[in-house]
Amino acid sequence: MPDLHFNVNDENGQAELLNVLSQTFKLHKDIVLVCVGTDRSAGDSLGPLVGTLIKELIPSACVYGTLDDPVHATNLGEKVQLVERNHPEAFVLAVDACLGKIDSIGHITYKAEPLLPGVGVKKDLPKVGHACVTGIVNVGGFLEYFALQNTRLWTTYRLAKVIAGVIGQALIAKLTWQRVAVAQNC
Repeated sequence: MPDLHFNVNDENGQAELLNVLSQTFKLHKDIVLVCVGTDRSAGDSLGPLVGTLIKELIPSACVYGTLDDPVHATNLGEKVQLVERNHPEAFVLAVDACLGKIDSIGHITYKAEPLLPGVGVKKDLPKVGHACVTGIVNVGGFLEYFALQNTRLWTTYRLAKVIAGVIGQALIAKLTWQRVAVAQNC
């Protein structure tokens, strides 16, 4: 699958991401979302916001990382082991905030490779998932913690709404496809 990079307002980019996720989800029996971040930082709350929005949309979705129970630097290793132990055959999609260039703020990226959390703030954390979706919330390269702490919540929230909406649509498409497949096998 190709990597994607698009502005949060780009409806064609959203449709392309929906297509990629829908096709990927269709290939796997189980989908697990690991939404990385903390509710203690406006910039780093993207993952938990996405996880919370998806659980509100689809309560049966398998989501690790919500505002109520975030997956963050101090518990990430434990949560990754939990996912691997409880969902060994699942496709794991990781979601996280990231820092980038000033003209990339408000962009969403998809990579068909594991998430490397903490790279933007110089932390050595375990890889997460088979693929990842990230939202660029602020400028990186200098005083990364300060950038995350001083990110506009509106930027993070807008990215979270779009990412959760696209992932939610892909999960609903998968559930619909599974119901049709089961009904045809009756």
